[in-house]
Amino acid sequence: MHNRRNILKFSIALLLSGVASKAFTTRLSTKATSKNIKGKTIIVIGAGIAGLSAAQTLKDQGAKVIVLEAGNYVGGRIKTDVSMGAPFEYGAGWIHGPSNNNPIQQLAKQVNASTFVTKDDNLEVFDIEEGSIPDAEYERIDDLYERLVEELYYKVNRSDQRSIKEVINDIDPSILQDPIAKWLLSAFVEFDIGAGIEDISAALAFADEAFKGDDVIFTNGYDSILQPLMDGLDIHLNNPVRSVSYSKSGVQVNEYTADYAICTVPLGVLKANHIKFTPSLPATLEEAISELGFGTVTKIALKFEDAFWDVDTQYFGVLTEPKGRWNYWLNYRTFSDENILLGLSFGRYAPLADKMTPEEMAQDALSVLRSVWGKAVGQPLSILTTHWSENPNFKGAYSYPQVGGTKSQYEIFKEPIKDRLFFAGEHTIFEYHSTTHGALLSGLRAAKAILDIQ
Repeated sequence: MHNRRNILKFSIALLLSGVASKAFTTRLSTKATSKNIKGKTIIVIGAGIAGLSAAQTLKDQGAKVIVLEAGNYVGGRIKTDVSMGAPFEYGAGWIHGPSNNNPIQQLAKQVNASTFVTKDDNLEVFDIEEGSIPDAEYERIDDLYERLVEELYYKVNRSDQRSIKEVINDIDPSILQDPIAKWLLSAFVEFDIGAGIEDISAALAFADEAFKGDDVIFTNGYDSILQPLMDGLDIHLNNPVRSVSYSKSGVQVNEYTADYAICTVPLGVLKANHIKFTPSLPATLEEAISELGFGTVTKIALKFEDAFWDVDTQYFGVLTEPKGRWNYWLNYRTFSDENILLGLSFGRYAPLADKMTPEEMAQDALSVLRSVWGKAVGQPLSILTTHWSENPNFKGAYSYPQVGGTKSQYEIFKEPIKDRLFFAGEHTIFEYHSTTHGALLSGLRAAKAILDIQ
């Protein structure tokens, strides 16, 4: 068990951004009032947390709100399965930065959710050939990243057009030949951002904001926070939106006519042109949709009869090839009684894993576990898997800034079209993209924008 993960993770962020994240201290108000919103009809497309927060805010102000959801459940990329006896989170798994300013933390308190602080320093990393890596290896990597921070602080700016991989190669090509350095970049950077270091903009990778506090998980399921947002809403499940027409006089969404519409579908759905907009969206918005990155992270939960691992260690790292292949594991025994290991794949390997059948994915993941624990790894009792990039209602997990990208590609979504069509979702708020709190805040922003034009 080692206590260096936070140091290294901060070093990578500082190394590539040159600035520390700032805590968000001003929250969008949900108490805006309008004398004219009563009697207005608003269609919200998507019942994820962005859509729910927007819909609940507008309903509370007296509007008639209809929520159209393509899937058969509420929550979008918040989806919990408890069939293994402990929550398996298909999507969102942590409250990132559970300070009192974080709206997800506020919801958790509202529903008295049970949470557990994950200990990032409770970590053991394995080399497939050498076994558990010695402390000296951690110390060597510490020294390496201290040097990189010093060099890169002055060499990466907001106009830099290189990827993270290119920046590191320009500093020292040997770094990416180092198995431990590759693992760190994958397990921390590729996990956080949701794409490969080959594809992520070095200039923008860590230019977003963050709340303070150590990340926590929900021991009874992330979906427990949704109830206050769902309360009293008119939600139509299994109702995918195929057409949106808008003009200065109103909107039509499928067969529904309304005064306004808020589109909260994932960026992947917009990229796939699953919705026909009439007239076409502005060229600048279409360009942003095309150029923003939308990546994936793949999960597999394996439940065993007995634990063959150290039940007191929270995270296990494995130096796998190719990079990103089941190289990070969360041990459920640290917060539950279930013998479950949650494996994750990142970067360019994640979409390959998404294409596997559950059986193929299980064999792939089990081979990694057996490379560490050998014959002690038996057959799992049950298996759950994710395939976000293959799901037609999502086409990926979360957005990221691609090489050559700009903040304006996120910010352009803030502008309403003809004061009738609005957008929300994690891909519309650069400061908190890729997070549930970002999605929620974007929903509040869209609702406030409608209230403000009354």
